[in-house]
Amino acid sequence: MELRKINLQDAAAQWEYTTALPSDENGLTNPYHGISYDEYMKKALPELISYEHPVNMPDWFVPESRYYLWDGNLLVGEFRIRHYLTEALRNGAGHIGYSVRKDLRGKGYGTEGLRLTIQIAREIIHEDEIYLRVNKDNIASQKVMLNNGAHLVSEDESHYFMRIPK
Repeated sequence: MELRKINLQDAAAQWEYTTALPSDENGLTNPYHGISYDEYMKKALPELISYEHPVNMPDWFVPESRYYLWDGNLLVGEFRIRHYLTEALRNGAGHIGYSVRKDLRGKGYGTEGLRLTIQIAREIIHEDEIYLRVNKDNIASQKVMLNNGAHLVSEDESHYFMRIPK
């Protein structure tokens, strides 16, 4: 398995994955759900690639690197790393957001993808810990985080806030 940064060469598979992902699944937002391949290539892909080194973005925006998890020739998941945290992210979504194809969940892809993402995140982020948030009803994702060394630091009505030592 490997993580590949978003790129032009894998555009067709990335489009298929991205447009099939719901607009909001377990807190991971996706404004590109259902867009055409043409729109993905002309607007979404260049925009997503630019997020790593943003120009002319709102003050609240933070750089974000997007990776896809591949098992051979099969794209199985998406992993996003926010380079640093605003107060809203510190008390919200945190550094890493991810998803795995529904038909491939429960096969260890989330655990391995997060492990690989953490290796990259440790080189990118500035904070002493990697911040994560998970819905309380998302038991599978909680296990993925715990399998990668996360510990619970707080909770609210619907989320657990987890940390992984850098």
